[in-house]
Amino acid sequence: PMLEEVDETLKVPLSRIIAEGPNSRLMATENAQPAIMITSIIILRVLEKEFGFKTNERVDITLGHSLGEFAALVAAGNLREPDALRLVRRRAEVMARCSKEVGEEVGMVALVCEAPHLGPMVEAIHDFLGHHGEGSKADSSTDYDLPAVQQVLIANVNSKNQIVLSGSIKRINELLTHLRQFAGHDPRAVRLKSDSPFHSPLMKPAAKLMQQLLDQPSQVAKDEDTVIWPGIMPCVSNLSARPFESKQQLKDYLARQCVETVLWHDSIVYLHTEEKVRRWIGIGPGKVGRNLVGKEVGMKGAVKGGGVWGISDPREVEAILRDLDSTETAGEEE
Repeated sequence: PMLEEVDETLKVPLSRIIAEGPNSRLMATENAQPAIMITSIIILRVLEKEFGFKTNERVDITLGHSLGEFAALVAAGNLREPDALRLVRRRAEVMARCSKEVGEEVGMVALVCEAPHLGPMVEAIHDFLGHHGEGSKADSSTDYDLPAVQQVLIANVNSKNQIVLSGSIKRINELLTHLRQFAGHDPRAVRLKSDSPFHSPLMKPAAKLMQQLLDQPSQVAKDEDTVIWPGIMPCVSNLSARPFESKQQLKDYLARQCVETVLWHDSIVYLHTEEKVRRWIGIGPGKVGRNLVGKEVGMKGAVKGGGVWGISDPREVEAILRDLDSTETAGEEE
């Protein structure tokens, strides 16, 4: 039934594309993003309806990586599912268009290095791109003076040893050459499958559209705002690595998230060290998020007083729910 509602909401046969492909159609940004988001929400709803999981009682705080922030806001009660789905689809259509119109190769490249080298490497990247503001390198070669397509941004800080660059592939390659020849860094560079440079200046039209859409009334709740405030629990923002503090800030940050850096690592460190989160459940297709969290907090599966789990397959649910029950009070005994 949920998939039928998705098709009705979007007026697109997304359920058939998910089930039958072809893969090239499913992986197109405008289909992949709503498909990933709704899959995450469906898993959560199956947990609630089929397994009796009470999200508002069992979960204290939510967060989601990039696109995942929309699903996290649905789980936290700040967005209604159909509204979130429409936002994601419209945003993805504009992102895809931005990428196709540039006439130059664009994309994303992950850089992996030893943890102690990450800080100096990021400094060297900012120095090369001229992002240090006035006085440091504010000459005509700074990235901000270039057309949006040629600008490069750190799209994600994913872990203590991994960042992702986004923008012109030619410009990213120039940057890598600079890092290796002049800055003494030799990170492992991995081209991501994405054809779009998410979280880069090229996505400004998507951010503008999001600001407009988030200010409109809900499409499903008559005379209600699209954003619900407060929700049922806090949600951590990708931009600030702290919980959203107001309805207006949520609208602002969620729109700007299209073009600004996802502070994922900072978010995990905040939850781990300040909020003392001991149990983490990753929900959605794939295990990348679970692995990034597990690496940072030193857990995988259940441990005494905590655990890091990822649910991406129906066969994993019962074992994970058993783990959650068995670790429910373990942290309180210490």
